[in-house]
Amino acid sequence: MPGVAVPFSRPCFLGTESASLQEAMKAGKLSGGGAFNRRCEKILTDRIGAQALMTTSCTHALEMAAFLLEIRPGDEVIVPSYTFVSSANAFAMRGASICFVDNDQFGNLDLDCVVQAIGTRTKAVVVVHYAGNSTDMERLSDICRTHQIALVEDAAQSVGVEYLGRPLGSFGDYACISFHDTKNATAGEGGALIVRNPEDIERAEIIREKGTNRSQFLQGVVDKYTWVGPGSSYVLSELNAAYLLPQLERLEEINSVRRNIWKIYADTLGRPLESQGCRVLTNPPNNRSNGHLFGILMRDERQRANFISFLRERKVDSYFHYISLHSAPGAQSIPTRFVGGAGKKHCDEFTSCLSRLPLFYNMSHDQLDWTIEVVKDWCKS
Repeated sequence: MPGVAVPFSRPCFLGTESASLQEAMKAGKLSGGGAFNRRCEKILTDRIGAQALMTTSCTHALEMAAFLLEIRPGDEVIVPSYTFVSSANAFAMRGASICFVDNDQFGNLDLDCVVQAIGTRTKAVVVVHYAGNSTDMERLSDICRTHQIALVEDAAQSVGVEYLGRPLGSFGDYACISFHDTKNATAGEGGALIVRNPEDIERAEIIREKGTNRSQFLQGVVDKYTWVGPGSSYVLSELNAAYLLPQLERLEEINSVRRNIWKIYADTLGRPLESQGCRVLTNPPNNRSNGHLFGILMRDERQRANFISFLRERKVDSYFHYISLHSAPGAQSIPTRFVGGAGKKHCDEFTSCLSRLPLFYNMSHDQLDWTIEVVKDWCKS
C-alpha cells in the first residue's frame, strides 16, 4: 500500500465513451448542433424540467445569462464572495457592479446577507451551489420574487442534485452547469444553459450561434440564416457531446459511486479529524448530494499547509479551493462592495482553512484506502 499515488481528480471514464466518439466521427459532423448535442440536451431538459442548451463551458453559459438579462452599466448583481471567478466575471464583463456577500457554514450563499444587500440597482442574484449542495432555494426564490429581481443558478458542481426532491437548476430564471474535467460528468470542456422561460429560448439560441438565426435555419424555419443580434460562439462540439452523452445516461450511477466514497471518508475520518479541531464540510438539510467534493475546514491556514504538505509527501494530492473574490486583485478593477453578517466572515474561513481530499469516479480501492491511512497518520502525528 505505501507509495500508492493518489491524484486529486481524474476525468470520469466509463469505457463506453470510445464507441460514442467513433459514432460521432463516422456521422461526419463534428461542429455543434448535431445529434449528440441534441441527445445531451434532451436528457438534461427531461431531468430538470426546463430547456437545456449545450455550451462550450459553464463560464459561457453564465455569459449567456448576462446577455439574456441585458445586464448593463449601472446594474448591480449579488454574488457570493467564495466562488469561482466566472460567477462574477460574466456580469462584470457587461459593466455590472458586483455586490459580494458572505457564504454560510456550508459554503453556500448566506441569505440574510442577500436580503441586506438588495438595493435599488439590484438586477440579479447569482446563487452558487457549492460542493454540489444548495442553500434554502425556496426562501431564496421568494426573496427574488418579492423584490422582482432575477435568479441565476451557478450549478457548475451540482448536476444530478435535488433540493426537497426538486432538481437544482429548476429554480432560477437561468441555470448554468459545468462538464469540465473535474466535474461528476465531463465533456472535457463543456457546459449547459438551462432556460426556464420558453420565450427566452430563441434569443438564447441566437446568442449561442454568434448572433445569427442559424438554429432556426437548421430546424427548417427559415431558408437562410443571417446576423440578427449580438452573440458569440458558444456551441459545444459534437466530439465533446459524444464523450459526455454516455455519462449523462449513467449519471445516477456516477453520483452514487461518488456519494459512497464521500460517506466512507466521513465515516472513517470524521472523528480523527475532529480530534485535531477540524470540521468536515457536511451536506446541508434537504439536499440529496452528488458527492462532488469532500471538504475539511482546518483550524487555521498554518494547520492546512501542514496537512497538505503531509499528504503530498506521501503521494496524496490535496488542494484548497478559492480565494474570496472580494479580496482578490481583480476586485480592485471593477465597482464592488461586500456585505457580510456580524462576526467573522465565513468566506474568509473557507479561503484560509478549507482543504479537499481526492474524490473521483474511477478511484481505486487501494487509492481510497491509502488516502484514509495517510489522513489518519496525520491526525496521530
